[in-house]
Amino acid sequence: PVTAPKYNETLYPPWSHGENDPALHKGLEFTIPEVDSMPDFHGSINDPRLVIYVGGNYYFAMAPLVKAFEAEHPELRGKIFYVTIPPGLLIKAMQQGNTFTSGNMTFTAAPDVYAAGLKKVKEQIAAGKLVAPAVPYATNDLTIMVPKGNPGHITGLADLGKPGVRLVMPNPAWEGVARQIEASLRKAGGAALEETVYGTKVRDGQTLLTHIHHRQTPLFLMQGLGDAGITWKSEAIFQEQAGHPISHVDIPAQFNTTAVYGAALVKDAPHPEAGKLWLQFLRSPTALKIFERYGFKAAPANATKE
Repeated sequence: PVTAPKYNETLYPPWSHGENDPALHKGLEFTIPEVDSMPDFHGSINDPRLVIYVGGNYYFAMAPLVKAFEAEHPELRGKIFYVTIPPGLLIKAMQQGNTFTSGNMTFTAAPDVYAAGLKKVKEQIAAGKLVAPAVPYATNDLTIMVPKGNPGHITGLADLGKPGVRLVMPNPAWEGVARQIEASLRKAGGAALEETVYGTKVRDGQTLLTHIHHRQTPLFLMQGLGDAGITWKSEAIFQEQAGHPISHVDIPAQFNTTAVYGAALVKDAPHPEAGKLWLQFLRSPTALKIFERYGFKAAPANATKE
């Protein structure tokens, strides 16, 4: 079985169980043992003029996107702060007053834009947390991420159900991608394959559930803790481009599930005009060219899928 992370403070700091953080309201507790949580907070929180909450699975595209956006809007250069953690956790942070605690540091950054799966964005508009319209801007497909050399000899989704194949999988509790993954597992092997991957193997230790898959899945695969994990194709492409010992196995179209990414302005956004500029930029040819580097495609303006 997978040697699962313990998710406690016996090995990894902080070792104070929060007692060394004097903040009274800690908001979303985002401290993930075995992973440095801080790389998903980008920029200066000192007087930002645009704050973006974006589902973390394309964190690698955000830097070139922001750079290109700043070139078009130089008045915002150095004034953009963005967070790239799972979309469900971003919602929890918004419910906690836009406050985060990572390690012993607590800070607050109220968002102007929320970006996630289009379905999640529309749900938050209906709940009154975001302002219509939802802006669809890119699509993405799933893949099977594997260590370089594919030591588990994975050829397709059906192999994930085999005994002894160790998996690293996003947690359905807060990682939106799990919804699409479950759909693809059902397409490839029915409810039985989904139950094996997300039920039986979780219970017997062969499936390791992540807290933040876009960091943990490649990390755990490179550390030898798993043989495969389903991620967005763009994430595997980035890891390969970065020269990491990661590869991927394509999922055929009939078993794959496409996601549509969307974004919207946050209700009572501190910087609504800057937020609107970002939403316009996401659908621009400049932004699309950046997304395409990592395997994304343009979303139609009338997209309705997840």
